[in-house]
Amino acid sequence: MGLLKDEYLPHYTYDDYAHWEGNWELIGGIAYAMAPSPMFTHQALSSLIVQSIGESLKVCKRCMVVSEMDYKLADDTILRPDIALVCGQMAGAYIKKSPELIVEIVSSSSTIRDEKLKFSLYQEEKVKYYVLLYPEDFKAKIYILENNKYEKVTDLLEGTFEFTNLDCSVKIDFDFVFERFS
Repeated sequence: MGLLKDEYLPHYTYDDYAHWEGNWELIGGIAYAMAPSPMFTHQALSSLIVQSIGESLKVCKRCMVVSEMDYKLADDTILRPDIALVCGQMAGAYIKKSPELIVEIVSSSSTIRDEKLKFSLYQEEKVKYYVLLYPEDFKAKIYILENNKYEKVTDLLEGTFEFTNLDCSVKIDFDFVFERFS
């Protein structure tokens, strides 16, 4: 039996994806199973980040922070970022245009996908800021899109970071986010 060829492998689209049960992402027509339910720390960090960003949005009504919402990049590529700042789109079944900011909370099962695959896809889609948050270290790596490439801005263990040059400038207070876990 020879190697499997692409022509023998299924190529899924959004129409297939929309009918699946469970948590999935679809990248280039290939289905990726997600963990059944994020762990407590993951969920708590996600909620605290949404809260922190939400505070900044009190003065800006053009943008909304969402969590675990599908982001359709193409008919065969649907991602589900942990957190996204979406501007100019307040309804729909999925995110239709590039978010201004995406935060992924990295787990041992998602490291390669978050650091490599999604990093590349979000860069191609021109997401202005990409944050990788590491729950074990309580560290955030922050990247900004400059000249169509992500450049690392900083690694943060504490303090507040302001995301500027967005439709709505927002802040994440990492002291607030991490303090409950120290």
